[in-house]
Amino acid sequence: MSRRKSEIRAGNPAAPLAPDAAEIAAFREVVLDFFATQGRTLPWRETRDPYAILVSEIMLQQTQVDRVKEKYREFLAQFPTLEALAAAELSLVLSVWQGLGYNRRALALKNCAQAVVERLDGKLPADIAQLESLPGIGPYTARAVAAFAFGIPSPFIETNIRSVFILHFFPGAESVHDRDLLPLVEATLLRDRAREWYYALMDYGAMLKRTRVNPGRQSAHHVRQSPFRGSNRERRSLILRNILASPGITHNELAHALPDQAESLAGNLERLEREGFIRREQGGFVIS
Repeated sequence: MSRRKSEIRAGNPAAPLAPDAAEIAAFREVVLDFFATQGRTLPWRETRDPYAILVSEIMLQQTQVDRVKEKYREFLAQFPTLEALAAAELSLVLSVWQGLGYNRRALALKNCAQAVVERLDGKLPADIAQLESLPGIGPYTARAVAAFAFGIPSPFIETNIRSVFILHFFPGAESVHDRDLLPLVEATLLRDRAREWYYALMDYGAMLKRTRVNPGRQSAHHVRQSPFRGSNRERRSLILRNILASPGITHNELAHALPDQAESLAGNLERLEREGFIRREQGGFVIS
């Protein structure tokens, strides 16, 4: 990138300059050269099955790659198809999901599978708008599935990709917005190699975050993940774990098992019931 363009973008990120052909070529070369020698081998990259790719994308949300690898294999062994997941009891889905956290993702994934079976004959669509209409699939996930399963070249941003574009096109800038990055993502996209290109960007971005101060901190969207220990996420997780272990457990039994949750237990039970995780049955609680 020319020094002039770098300085203009850093000084006024609200009005990014379009990269010229030489700049695009140089940027692509850096990313692809890295990927050719240091690209990661990951199980979900060995398939083009849309369902398996969807599972990986949902699991990878807010969860480190190393934690996802084994759970991904275990989950697909238990639920090898959308139909199998749609038909499964939620209690089994949550049991297999244990260890990944953010149980809402497991519920959303099951709801998505049910919707695909009921509305789309059990086949995930390649169309991005159709994907976004499904439970638990937002703009990023829809475009990632479209790219990785169907090779559809649509611009999207996730945390590693964000770091790459901030480092290369907005050095020194602060509070860079994704709306300023997306035109650059689209301009540099290898449209006939979308799957490989996005994998390369993600691996290059992961390396940047390991080896230097994370460029993503310059993003307007950067948020530090709150600690799990002591959080309400942990309290909800413990409630679900107890209900999974003892179906029909009562409020009083939960209060005895979780004495630190005296003030929050009733509210969390109410919310878990409202969200579809649990239901009341014969005076106790079971997984829905």
